[in-house]
Amino acid sequence: MGILRIDPPIYLFVSLAMIAVLHLFVPGARVIPAPWNLLGFVSLVVGAILNLLADTSFKTGGTSVKPLGDTTTLVTTGVFRLSRHPMYLGFVLILLGAAVLSGSMTPFLVVLVFLVFMDTVFIRFEEKKLAQTFGDAWLDYTHLVRRWI
Repeated sequence: MGILRIDPPIYLFVSLAMIAVLHLFVPGARVIPAPWNLLGFVSLVVGAILNLLADTSFKTGGTSVKPLGDTTTLVTTGVFRLSRHPMYLGFVLILLGAAVLSGSMTPFLVVLVFLVFMDTVFIRFEEKKLAQTFGDAWLDYTHLVRRWI
């Protein structure tokens, strides 16, 4: 549970820093030339909007946004109709946008590692917790909405 005590946004910021470091010091091949790399802004903005909308849904539902916080409401409306984990999806889109903006190859490794880490550590923990808390309502929701998209 030690890894879960660090909130996911910290992992996002560390990953953004890693993208910058890899791009500056070990960029690898240039895979997205200018001006096409500017398309990364689209992914970055969409990811940020997803996070804001999901955060608002949690606050409206009166439940905690933190993985170890008290989950009092199963939020299934808004962006949660599109993804069971829109905040993590938003984080991945932000990182993908940063990698595209860099234009170099190695930052994309950070995106992949982040996605796998969030899925295997945080999402599996949260889904188990939600299943225990909400039972059949959670199970029904999982049949209607995919984990990522």
